[in-house]
Amino acid sequence: MQDVADGLLGGGLVNCRNCGSALSDLLIDLGTSPVSNAYVNRSALDKAEAWIPLKVLVCSSCGLAQTQDYLASEELFIPEYAYFSSTSTSWLQHAREFVDASVNRFGLEPVNSFVIEVASNDGYLLRRVHELGIPCVGIEPTHGTAEAARALGLTIIEDFLSSATGAEIATTYGKADLVVANNVFAHVPDLDDFIRGLRALLKPTGVISIEFPSLASILTNCQFDTIYHEHYSYFSLFSAADALARRGLEVFDVEEIPTHGGSLRLLVQNARTGVHKVSLNVECVQQSEALAGAAPGARYEGFKEAALKVKLDLLEFLIDRKRNGARIAAYGAAAKGNTLLNFAGVKGDLIEFVVDRSPLKVGRYLPGSRIPIVTEDFLSDHQPDYILILPWNLT
Repeated sequence: MQDVADGLLGGGLVNCRNCGSALSDLLIDLGTSPVSNAYVNRSALDKAEAWIPLKVLVCSSCGLAQTQDYLASEELFIPEYAYFSSTSTSWLQHAREFVDASVNRFGLEPVNSFVIEVASNDGYLLRRVHELGIPCVGIEPTHGTAEAARALGLTIIEDFLSSATGAEIATTYGKADLVVANNVFAHVPDLDDFIRGLRALLKPTGVISIEFPSLASILTNCQFDTIYHEHYSYFSLFSAADALARRGLEVFDVEEIPTHGGSLRLLVQNARTGVHKVSLNVECVQQSEALAGAAPGARYEGFKEAALKVKLDLLEFLIDRKRNGARIAAYGAAAKGNTLLNFAGVKGDLIEFVVDRSPLKVGRYLPGSRIPIVTEDFLSDHQPDYILILPWNLT
């Protein structure tokens, strides 16, 4: 890793959002990029976009990898936020299996139990909870996805979770037996306030389930496209457990799962009132992370070089095919795809169009590259020679 003293961070030293230590190491610099989910309307094609530095720093004290802050969460997760979880059939199945397993493991019952999901999106998970007759509430700050969830008959609170909103929700609806926080932990700029919000929602003997892409997987498999501005933090079990423990919560079990190219599912309880014995899985995963170089103090050598190789190999492939007259399209207008394309400098002269299922994305353009987003029917009518799969982690 490079040292911050190289001057590459521009704005000077910043402090870790978990432990407050001064950050001194740069994991990777992906240059500048627009916000990955800020899809461009046709009417805005003649307007300038904001290109923002995209750099990941690492805390040598607690091991948390994190972006340098440039934007508030309200600027990233706008009412028109275009990511709808239910467009992925594999993710819907993942959510259904998780709910059914949690009902069995923790004895959740209709009427008597209560589930809260943070960042409930379009109801992709709570729909199953609702089907089983278990009372539930979702917390979701983006209006479009919240409305989609309400159309399923779900109760949705349109807000960001904080210690204040957590306490208010617990007072109004009661505390939860299960709090679910799938793929939201990385999206939080104020970890302290968010974790205190999670704790406020929880019954004394309740359980929090947290899923996030694994830092070890990101490093081992060069998944630098997981990095974008909406992801403020990149967690290992080490750094996540540290952040939770500082706010009175304890990881009692952990599972390595295949979603998003390799994720961790943490099961968490109140450190003082929880009733679950700490599993040996916790120590085992920490040992594997240490071997992968994802423990505090690791140097993560070779990550930047591996990302550069991916960039150059992609450009070589695209340019070679275009020189030979091939037509190239992409599938999936995903945030991770935008990171890849903008890091590589790919635009519409190399990729003609990108196909997506989401009606909120179709008819718009990818941020930065300005490649048009079209329907699957368009792909059938305009068959290219090659298709680049951007959301390789989903089906």
